[in-house]
Amino acid sequence: MEAVRELLETPLALLFIILFVGSVLGQIKIKGISMGTSGVLLAAMVFGHFGYQVPSIIQQFGLGLFIVAVGLQAGPRFFRMMKSSGIVFGIIGLLIVLVASITTIIVSKLFHLSPALSIGIMTGALTSTPGLAAALQATNDPIASVGYGIAYPFGVVAVVLFVQLLPRLVKTNLEEDLKKKTGPVRNEASPEVLTIEVTNPAINKKTLKELHFTQFESVVISRVIRGDRNIIALNDTVILVGDRLVAVGLHEDLAQLCESIGRRVTTNFENVDHVKLRKVAVDSDEMIGKTLKEIGLRSSYGATVTRIERGGFEFNQGPKWRLERGDVLTIVSSEDRLNKVEKLFSKKKLTVTNIHLLSLSLILLMGIIAGMIPIHLPGLGTITLGVAGGPLLIALIIGHFGKLGPIHARYYQPSNQVIRDIGLVLFLAGAGTTAGTGIVDVVQQEGLRLVIGGAIITTFPIIAGYFIARKLFGLSIVHSLGALCGGMTSTPGLGAANQLIDTEDPAIAYAAAYPFALIFVAIASQLLIFFL
Repeated sequence: MEAVRELLETPLALLFIILFVGSVLGQIKIKGISMGTSGVLLAAMVFGHFGYQVPSIIQQFGLGLFIVAVGLQAGPRFFRMMKSSGIVFGIIGLLIVLVASITTIIVSKLFHLSPALSIGIMTGALTSTPGLAAALQATNDPIASVGYGIAYPFGVVAVVLFVQLLPRLVKTNLEEDLKKKTGPVRNEASPEVLTIEVTNPAINKKTLKELHFTQFESVVISRVIRGDRNIIALNDTVILVGDRLVAVGLHEDLAQLCESIGRRVTTNFENVDHVKLRKVAVDSDEMIGKTLKEIGLRSSYGATVTRIERGGFEFNQGPKWRLERGDVLTIVSSEDRLNKVEKLFSKKKLTVTNIHLLSLSLILLMGIIAGMIPIHLPGLGTITLGVAGGPLLIALIIGHFGKLGPIHARYYQPSNQVIRDIGLVLFLAGAGTTAGTGIVDVVQQEGLRLVIGGAIITTFPIIAGYFIARKLFGLSIVHSLGALCGGMTSTPGLGAANQLIDTEDPAIAYAAAYPFALIFVAIASQLLIFFL
């Protein structure tokens, strides 16, 4: 027994015991639902209750790794969504967090809960670990972890049940509803290919550059068919009446272009031997984070990108889109030019992992410094972004650009997952042992009020978030549920939504709303301290 006590009093041994026990708890499934990494938090709270503590430096280190990984992953999508119709999902995420915050204030006053406990319950209800981190920073009170731990299980179950039961209650055909109410997600529709015969004499003997087809934003002219010849379309390619232009773009833009220059015709591409089409995967570090305009494929290599496939979805190419590792480009050119382009995008050497320690260290350092800068809010006082908000902000910015000077921020997905998972469990182990010291006293004092408060703070944002997406923005049920899961940062909820219909639409809506909700919960956790 003495040997066990001595082992538990060794910080490193204690840490790995908590990780082991927590992992076992996290894998236990009840009705298909498991605690996941939150099992580590539960185990840590039990050890903390008996007086065992993981050093705070481990908690802070884990928090930094976790937040940076989340920011780097969300960065490329976050800022792009803000400039497009995807901002709708950002607004939905913001309103869900706003409803949760207002509900938290009411519940806190009604049940006379402490500010730290109330904010902790809110982050648990929204299943947001970054929010918990921000709450601990803002309140400087470990009791926030207790609130999180109590509200989290109901937060997970409530979203899953809502997603599963709602379609049965409304008795609506989800596929038909999806077609009727397409919503902003569908603005990223797959591009089409159209062959247009030039009949407008005003176009005769002008180059593609002079014709300014860029007014049709999504359209790319990939090749020109003149008689039996197939010509790769470049800026200086001269267009003649009778030419057939092979255009790639969204349906509406292609229809306008066709009306402007000629008429639609059919073309058999099977006999084309000079112009080839090839799919090329982006894998080179030198290409990550660059735009097609910066690379200059058309001018330097005589090749045209017509489409980009990302995450299983096909988009029309945009000259300002920054490339991510794993993007698949559909490129049109001659065989020899395509070979050169493929080498350009291929990795230079076999790489098992591409975690760049110099970059990771710099991002963490810059994030910690940014988190220390005081921000004055008129009438509310001064706040700082802290160890949670600072690294998140810096990681989002650097993740958007992909590469800044010596900093490389685009890692393979497995590498990013490793950073995130290790950081998360280290943070939960430290936060749990600290919170566990007073958990029994808190539960004895607050009792049923904690459970009821957590249920209220979970339920109101779920109902409000769905009706905001459905009624205010007119989204389909599928998109509404996907956005709700993103706004509640509920991955189990997304899993339930994916089982409702054989389409990726719930995942797209979730991915669009999730980064916004992640950031808003962290901000709300710091601001609520002024209202409670």
